[in-house]
Amino acid sequence: MSLALVDCPTGLAGNMLLAALFDLGLPQAALDAPLAALGLAGAYAIDLEERRSGGLRGLHLAVRGLEIDPPHRHWAELEATIAGAALEPQLKQRVLAVFGLLAEAEAQVHGQPAERVHFHEVGAIDALVDVVGVCAGLAHFGIDQLVCASPPAGHGTVQTAHGLLPLPVPAVLELARRRGIPLASSAGFPAGELTTPTGLALMAALAERFGPAPALVPQAVGIGLGSRQLDRPNLLRLVLAAESPAPPSRSASLEATGLPAGAGADWSGSGGTTAAGVGAGQAETALAETALPEIALAEILLQQQAQIDDATPEDLAFLADELRRAGALEVFSQPLLMKKGRPGVLLTVLARPEQAEGLRRIWWRQGTSLGVREQLQQRWALPRSSRELATPLGPVRLKQVELPAGERRSKPEFEDLAALARRHGLPLAQVRQIVAAALAQAELQP
Repeated sequence: MSLALVDCPTGLAGNMLLAALFDLGLPQAALDAPLAALGLAGAYAIDLEERRSGGLRGLHLAVRGLEIDPPHRHWAELEATIAGAALEPQLKQRVLAVFGLLAEAEAQVHGQPAERVHFHEVGAIDALVDVVGVCAGLAHFGIDQLVCASPPAGHGTVQTAHGLLPLPVPAVLELARRRGIPLASSAGFPAGELTTPTGLALMAALAERFGPAPALVPQAVGIGLGSRQLDRPNLLRLVLAAESPAPPSRSASLEATGLPAGAGADWSGSGGTTAAGVGAGQAETALAETALPEIALAEILLQQQAQIDDATPEDLAFLADELRRAGALEVFSQPLLMKKGRPGVLLTVLARPEQAEGLRRIWWRQGTSLGVREQLQQRWALPRSSRELATPLGPVRLKQVELPAGERRSKPEFEDLAALARRHGLPLAQVRQIVAAALAQAELQP
């Protein structure tokens, strides 16, 4: 099975996807042949150019229509043309699926039957080239499993054939609603369109799922660049990969060293048996039989960082406290040695992407740094909740987390423990013991 990952930190567009395929080595003939079968030979030209965006290279693609009087077809006519064309069955099925989904979304937002949707609403010649080209390109590389990251859709307004529309445009929202596609936050981006209906329709029809990539071994990377100038590289990465092989079993690892299966396992002096009395082979079997489901939740976080060497400790502490008060999830610092041998601090903030602008205002108002670095990061978090526990000393808030095996782990809030210690004049360790006993008793009750 061939695996591909679409990484779209600045959105999805058909020309970016097709450019990434060309960057991977897609021959022009793989695109021209199916378009000729649709009667479009000589109706378009492709301008492909290597460019830089935010210092990173990639290919930019633009489609020029060469038709003197481009026709405006209805979806019913286009569907008949595609269905009757001499295309490979799988390619025909994919192209019909993409355009069909796009026509249904446009029909919904315009309140009319899908067969009456005008061709300009599902894209003119550029959309035909993008959709057929991407479908043909994925077939050329033998991709049968496609995973797409959650794309940001944009904010603000955009000028269209229907006038000034809000972003995300209605067709993008309808596609996301129909397919349950998660749209990443557009906070922190300049106003403008990031994901187009054609780009999202391609992934909605072709991607197996949206979200983080599975474990994989990258084999080739194609970069497609967007046309807009952003405050970051405007690119899409198409990664061809193989699924990451499962880690070798312990016995296989030992065999590779030439040692017997029990070698190196005698931590208890019992001759190849673990301290719990289970042999190495039995331990492997037990682990295999108790494989646990993945219950952690993937989330995208914003990381902000600055290296500071011209602020007092008091000023740094105040800046960190203000960032926390503004809602940052985490604020922490690390000592470092900066240029000219000056001691400094690396201040790091983790927050929700939509908090970027508000936190930047605090950096500028309370900090001394002239710049702040930002990047998006993925974090896996176990499901968590909070509740209040009644104890002999008074109520205590608990943080609870659900573990993969189904059990729960609880931790009292430190502020509540400290408040009880002060109120009752007790050592903190004693308060912690009393709360732990109360928690154990509560867990025993049905």
